[in-house]
Amino acid sequence: MAQSIFITSAEGHSGKSTVALGVLDALSHATPRVGVFRAIARSTVQRDYVLEMLLDHDGVDLEYDECVGVTYDDVRADPDAALAVIVERYKAVEAQCDAVVIVGSDYTDVGSPAELAYNARIAANLGAPVLLVLSGRSTQDETQPELLGSSLPRTAAEMGQIADLALAELAHGRAELFAVIANRADPASAAAATAAIERSLQSWLASAHARVPVWTIPEDRFLVAPSMRGIMRAVDGDLLAGDPDRLTREALGVVVAGMSMVNVLPRLLESSVVVIPADRSEVLLATLLANASGTFPSISGIVLNGGFELPEPVMRLLDGLGSNVPIITTDLGTYETAVRIMSTRGRLAADSQRRYDTALALFETNVDTDELLRAFGVARATVVTPLMFEFQLIERARSSRKRIVLPEGDDDRVLRAAATVLKRGIADLVILGEPFEVRARAIELGIDIQRAEVLSPFDPVHVTKFAEEYARLRAHKGVTIAQASDTVTDVSYFGTLMVHMGLADGMVSGAAHTTAHTIRPAFEIIKTKPGVSVVSSVFLMALADRVLVYGDCAVIPDPTSEQLADIAISSAATAAQFGIDPRVAMLSYSTGESGSGAEVEKVRAATALVRERAPELLVEGPIQYDAAADVAVAAAKMPGSQVAGRATVFVFPDLNTGNNTYKAVQRSAGAVAIGPVLQGLNKPINDLSRGALVEDIVNTIAITAIQAQGEPAAASESAVHA
Repeated sequence: MAQSIFITSAEGHSGKSTVALGVLDALSHATPRVGVFRAIARSTVQRDYVLEMLLDHDGVDLEYDECVGVTYDDVRADPDAALAVIVERYKAVEAQCDAVVIVGSDYTDVGSPAELAYNARIAANLGAPVLLVLSGRSTQDETQPELLGSSLPRTAAEMGQIADLALAELAHGRAELFAVIANRADPASAAAATAAIERSLQSWLASAHARVPVWTIPEDRFLVAPSMRGIMRAVDGDLLAGDPDRLTREALGVVVAGMSMVNVLPRLLESSVVVIPADRSEVLLATLLANASGTFPSISGIVLNGGFELPEPVMRLLDGLGSNVPIITTDLGTYETAVRIMSTRGRLAADSQRRYDTALALFETNVDTDELLRAFGVARATVVTPLMFEFQLIERARSSRKRIVLPEGDDDRVLRAAATVLKRGIADLVILGEPFEVRARAIELGIDIQRAEVLSPFDPVHVTKFAEEYARLRAHKGVTIAQASDTVTDVSYFGTLMVHMGLADGMVSGAAHTTAHTIRPAFEIIKTKPGVSVVSSVFLMALADRVLVYGDCAVIPDPTSEQLADIAISSAATAAQFGIDPRVAMLSYSTGESGSGAEVEKVRAATALVRERAPELLVEGPIQYDAAADVAVAAAKMPGSQVAGRATVFVFPDLNTGNNTYKAVQRSAGAVAIGPVLQGLNKPINDLSRGALVEDIVNTIAITAIQAQGEPAAASESAVHA
């Protein structure tokens, strides 16, 4: 039977979805089969966006329809019959999972105490302990109507009172309390709020004879601010002009431009939506020009109200400006438009990466996930899924944060990945590019890279310093200072020199450049480690239940025996660095002494060199892939071997074999291929595929940071066994 947890709140707008996402993410890193269940949905016609977001999380493999219990109409019609359906449908989900996150109702149209009581009944009947979410905010703050999502913070006494009421309802419904989270709390009074809730828990704890953890998550206005798409829906509007992708950007404030142009401009707010009557075209154009100038706050969008069509000359001016700012039109009047915008709330959905990252970062920072998993009773699984391995990478990178340089600041994927890396604390970043252009583009994309350093590759101080060093390093090739000054402004050379001179710990590039462009400067400047003759690569192949290392699949076309030995030793070291116990298989088309020929002899000689250079390594070769990977085949072909059937590091005889094999396993077995990870260099430089996804870039940054840490993962904590 799966472990389950029931997440409910005492009222609406508590940010319960943030907590549900955080719990789901924590569980997915500890156990392979995680499910979600929405006990009560608003409708069978309109899909529940919270459930869709949770189902979209990596590692959840369930269909939407099977994860919904009943609707509000079902509960109103017959509460007991609805409860029976909820139990039946939940049991079907539970049978497919090791752990299930159950999300309670949303407080749409019934009194809070009655709804919480019904949620308590559901939890008790499902045998799921309750994680109670209490809101640290009350109603909209009427003193700041221009700030969207603003609300009044609750005092510690008020938090204690709400806890008393909620705990009484849970007790009446015979629900088991697992933990309490005070969400959207005022940071200034978080400790006092926690103490007040703990006092309310004292009588509960006396009867339960157990400790109930209490955590506090501070308010982040960004999570409750509406997106421009949400505002467009709220005002029944249409997109007249601007970039549709920018509709995901959140609006943190509202400016009603019911005055002259010169009075509107000083009142613009950062990340605000500006409401302009459609017959005030001069205000519209002035607002767009102010936004483009860089000297006024950057706005999220414009709503033209009143239903008037813009004159043809004004439309031509808009086309000529080429602004990306979304301009939405609505037939509503100014008052109704403003009211609807003010009542629009942000949604935590998978299509807003910034909001998604913010929610996860808030949860991870303020909730002890290790304690949560221990209290929940979920044991760490012995298998390692791709999602678990990616989480291990992020945790390792966080443990000793390194400074990584990203040369391709003009690539949107790189900027999006940078925002995720910064928000989740994976690494510190330097992004190369013209600072104004890079930061302006980030604002346009609605992402936050404020904590990154943005550095121009033409910065005169750095160019002078780098040119002198590059000319010194390449003096034997006749490179002059003048030539070096030109060379080092290339972003790959600039970034590599930053790493070489200790201004960054590693570099990740290649999203918009070739492999050669990325690694050539490393050959010239960083050079190989002592005792290593070649730079090679591996892919970390995350299968359904384990992680293997494949090398070389990207760099050396036809390695010699000596180079194969280098690849094997470097690959084993890389495996150990990422917590994988290295058992090295030197692959060939024959096993042991059964075959002959030049290719087999090359592998045999390479195996002997590995044993000579690294006698502590477990290595076998030549060996066929099936004998290396399959215990039954190994027993027949190479009995008694410590590697055969249990290999974790696979060294291919040439690039043709390696590249095709990793792609075949990736596509046929559904493996996640993380890499290529370059190895053999004195300092970490890693190459991206030009088709890299944002997730790939994030993983590569984490890998580079771990390489920069230098120490292998402790086998007792995170070794990945085949």
